[in-house]
Amino acid sequence: MAEEKKGFFKRLVSGLTKTRENIVSSIDSIFSGYSSIDDDFYEEIEEILVMGDLGINATNNIIEDLKRQVAEKKIKDPQECKKLLMDSIKAQMAVGEAAYEFENRKSVVLVIGVNGVGKTTSVGKLAGKLKNQGKKVVLAAADTFRAAAGEQLTQWANRAGVELIGGQAGADPASVVYDAIAAAKARNADVLLCDTAGRLHNKKNLMDELHKIYRIIEREYPEAYLETLVVLDGTTGQNALLQARQFNEVADVTGIILTKLDGTAKGGIAVAIESELDIPVKYIGVGESIDDLQKFNSDEFVNALFDFKEE
Repeated sequence: MAEEKKGFFKRLVSGLTKTRENIVSSIDSIFSGYSSIDDDFYEEIEEILVMGDLGINATNNIIEDLKRQVAEKKIKDPQECKKLLMDSIKAQMAVGEAAYEFENRKSVVLVIGVNGVGKTTSVGKLAGKLKNQGKKVVLAAADTFRAAAGEQLTQWANRAGVELIGGQAGADPASVVYDAIAAAKARNADVLLCDTAGRLHNKKNLMDELHKIYRIIEREYPEAYLETLVVLDGTTGQNALLQARQFNEVADVTGIILTKLDGTAKGGIAVAIESELDIPVKYIGVGESIDDLQKFNSDEFVNALFDFKEE
């Protein structure tokens, strides 16, 4: 397990290369370019963080925290601020102790997200990870509006060795969830993982559909712990934050899966989402393999972003 963690940290460092070049190299030049800590020093860091997609809210909190620590510790040398800045960023991203509660109970995990963000792939990878933990998993193919989603999920179900319910294009998503609940109960499954549609361009339909699914879960499976994860594409930066906000208006979102961080300079959006919406990023993806979807760890993320190795 330690080896897997070490391997993922390396991939995370590699995957965040573009974001690091976008943010950290600029910050390093400020630390080395200033001889004293003044308003200009803070303003330059603030500008880089905002441009790096960390968002106004998170950036303000980070700068305020940095100023407080500098004053408290009576720091005069800008170079000494790097570790403090990293700690301030980490403080914005704490996931919380109950983040993975669904792993410890009978649960239903709804996964939503617009087309193209890697939603169905994330559902498949998550199914594989849970199965590897010894969990009995049932998959529900409730994204019935995208013809390829059912086929894609069937491949992932076969790869992960889990049972798949549904998959017929055009079927009613709520009825697929209904059938999947019956199957999960009959097989005494630990986790029912539902791939659901996320058509944000038609928010009213999406809201009606999700409410129908929530009602069925409440009625048919009240004892199950309910988790709702939204999948976002890290390459879209501030647009991902906007999508998270919109989904949060129509669903009780409990966590984020942030994909494609290996292909973007906008990895700072992970900080913005947690700070702006108070919704934890629970999983991140930095590649195509099943092991490239991992639980989010703010310490590891920020250390990888700064390519900083703990002593």
